[in-house]
Amino acid sequence: MGDSIRSSITKVLPDLSALILEIVLETLQSLGVETSEDLQFISETDLNSVLRPVQARKLLAAWKQTTPNMEISSQASISSPSSCSSFSASPSPIYSLDWVDNFRIPSEDFPEDLIQCLQREKRPKPRLRREMIRIIVKEMMKACASPSRRASTEIAKKLVAMYPKSLQDVIEGEVVGQGYHSLVKQIQARIENVKRSTSPVLQKRKQGGSDDTDEVTPEKRASVQDTYGCIKWDMKFLPVSETLETQQEKKERMKILSEQTSFSHEEVKTLMKCTYYSQRKAINSGADMQTLKEEWPYLFQAIGMTVHFEELTGVPLKETFLTSLEKKGKRLLDFLKTTCADKSKRVLEAVIKLRMQRGQLKGCSEDLKDMMLLLLSYFDEKEETLFHYVDETCLAKEVQVESLPVTPCIIVCATTA
Repeated sequence: MGDSIRSSITKVLPDLSALILEIVLETLQSLGVETSEDLQFISETDLNSVLRPVQARKLLAAWKQTTPNMEISSQASISSPSSCSSFSASPSPIYSLDWVDNFRIPSEDFPEDLIQCLQREKRPKPRLRREMIRIIVKEMMKACASPSRRASTEIAKKLVAMYPKSLQDVIEGEVVGQGYHSLVKQIQARIENVKRSTSPVLQKRKQGGSDDTDEVTPEKRASVQDTYGCIKWDMKFLPVSETLETQQEKKERMKILSEQTSFSHEEVKTLMKCTYYSQRKAINSGADMQTLKEEWPYLFQAIGMTVHFEELTGVPLKETFLTSLEKKGKRLLDFLKTTCADKSKRVLEAVIKLRMQRGQLKGCSEDLKDMMLLLLSYFDEKEETLFHYVDETCLAKEVQVESLPVTPCIIVCATTA
């Protein structure tokens, strides 16, 4: 999202805090706003979850002045009969919110732990909050098969009004926006999850069959993996310019390049893109990790991983991560160093240790290191489960695999921290 949108908000609302500004920008982005011209399609209801009514109206008034077309769109619903007559045969759908007015929060279905938290005006744990959202969405979808964001907003308002101390969005004692933005997001996310296809992607073993004890083949195991988030999980056809012979040639070329100390990064990227079809076939066939590493060595190096990931998901991995880090990293660090440090002794100790070591460590940015180590402390994870230290001169093939934890970890060639 461009700086022009950011500046158009700060110009009208100069006293808006940086935190609220970021939330407003994220909300606009989630609504599909990409350019300044898109702002003409935003309504007051879209901003009610993050801004006070007067603030939202000020923004809309300013955007209307800079985008004359907005006046046309805002008056579409009250245009003259002659202009509407041509559309009378196929009117735009109007979604009724009558059911929302009569909707009752099913608090009697809440678990006892959650009821106690709400009655004592304590903030529920994330697990209990998620359970509450599941119960509410279940009731919502009984009344309406596809609740709109506006409906979610109205119900979030009701919830916060009932239990403000427990559910209102608060940071450092201050109410964020209208106080119910996070609830709206959680309700909407849950609705989207429930509306997803009910047919399971992971196939279950049939009960009562005679083959219950049969071993599941690697091919079958790979074929039932979850494809959520992927846009090219299983390639049906070779690229038009490719044949099986050219795929094999390029595959062999990459094997040769992987054994060289220096190679052209651009050439490897091109080869990885061209052979994506064969890579997916190998992975989806259930080939074991060692075979994949021998046949496709660049799949296990950063340059090949990023190309494959972008082809698989449509998301540029490194650029997306760095952009998110730039946008949200400082806010996350500030939160961990202040709010979390005040509540957790382990986080506070980590903050003090990192301050003493700042400037002494080499490698990636200091903020990135701080963020990773503080998150470990915040979630009460052990450092040794994420980092496995080996000698500085140790090669990848010399690492003793049997000594590694069963969970994913980062192997660090250095002395222990």
